[in-house]
Amino acid sequence: MRARRQSGTPAAARTARGTRRAAAGVLLALPLVLAAACGQPDPSGGGRTAGPGDGAGAGPSPSLLNVVFLAEGECSTRGRQSFDEVPCGSERAVAKVLLRFHGGTEDGPVCPARTDFLLHITERPDGVGDTGDGGSDARRGYACMRNLEPPHPGDPGGGGGPRTIAGDCVRLTRKNEVREVSCAESAVPAPEFKVIKAVAKRSACPTSTDLYVRLGGDKPTGCARRL
Repeated sequence: MRARRQSGTPAAARTARGTRRAAAGVLLALPLVLAAACGQPDPSGGGRTAGPGDGAGAGPSPSLLNVVFLAEGECSTRGRQSFDEVPCGSERAVAKVLLRFHGGTEDGPVCPARTDFLLHITERPDGVGDTGDGGSDARRGYACMRNLEPPHPGDPGGGGGPRTIAGDCVRLTRKNEVREVSCAESAVPAPEFKVIKAVAKRSACPTSTDLYVRLGGDKPTGCARRL
């Protein structure tokens, strides 16, 4: 599974009863693209890989074919290297799918604004998960996840999540790049700019804007002020 920043039209099918598992990675705060008030944006990204797997042995029964692992509205556990799909009422449930898409993040819709982490998922046609590329017939997609309880790094000022949104803070790392960080006064490293507004066009930013941050979505430009 690869965890990447996005700059979600989900499948609505329900999974069969029982637990299904996926090896997965949790999205960390990665560099975002920005441009200073007089500069130009410069794309960047990164991540790591993982995917779903339901163990060794014979393939699933016909009733399990073509079902969706972690469909929209379903819940999962959260482990260091894997995620199990469980009922949302289970005491083991820790996160819920806000949006599910079959395809790459470059082709699909952006995750909802308050997504806490992003899972990249690979499923073979027989329903068996694969931590590699799964072969030419593999079905690839991603799930936008929200923790059922705090912390919520995807909330404004939370310092994480696959997207940067209005209310988030960032810090310069290299020329024309920033990293999202917590807005808390005790945050280490300390924030340098705060995104005060998301707009459709750069010209809609306030004149006091010090930095333009590429956010993605229908309002792709973030207007940021120096703290």
